[in-house]
Amino acid sequence: MNKTEKQATVTELREKFQGAQAAIVTEYRGLTVAKVNELRRSLENEGAVYRVVKNTLARLALEGTEYEVLHGEFSGPVAVTWAYRDPVAAAKVLTRFAKDTPVLTVRSGALGGKLLTAADVEALAKLPSREQLLGQLLSVLVGPMRNLVGVLSGVPRSFVQVLHAIEEKKAA
Repeated sequence: MNKTEKQATVTELREKFQGAQAAIVTEYRGLTVAKVNELRRSLENEGAVYRVVKNTLARLALEGTEYEVLHGEFSGPVAVTWAYRDPVAAAKVLTRFAKDTPVLTVRSGALGGKLLTAADVEALAKLPSREQLLGQLLSVLVGPMRNLVGVLSGVPRSFVQVLHAIEEKKAA
């Protein structure tokens, strides 16, 4: 790799870091190519990108980004997952894959400029998905309105029931 290729790679990696909502560093030692491709496909379905990176180039790309906290994590055979849509979904895929394939280990991650340990990434994976959280928020917002409609419709309903009871009494 010549100097211009390295500069282009650093620029590309920096753009990936700057555009991502979260970054997770994994150690892939002993992972077969088929397994890596399977992991890549799973992550792409969730709006994330998995890539093996050169440590020196990754450290250079981190400078000036909010992911600079990951600087010390780039040693040995590592790969980075950039989550562009939902960091929780990417963390779920990685932790599930790491449990099924013990040779993949989650080292750390970064979210919002904060360093996450492997345990933090696992805790992130246990959170509900974005869709579930939006559904819960919607039910919380709709609940008071539903109760108000029930209360307001109670008076006319009772009035109609009284009229019906009077009608039945006169008919008998």
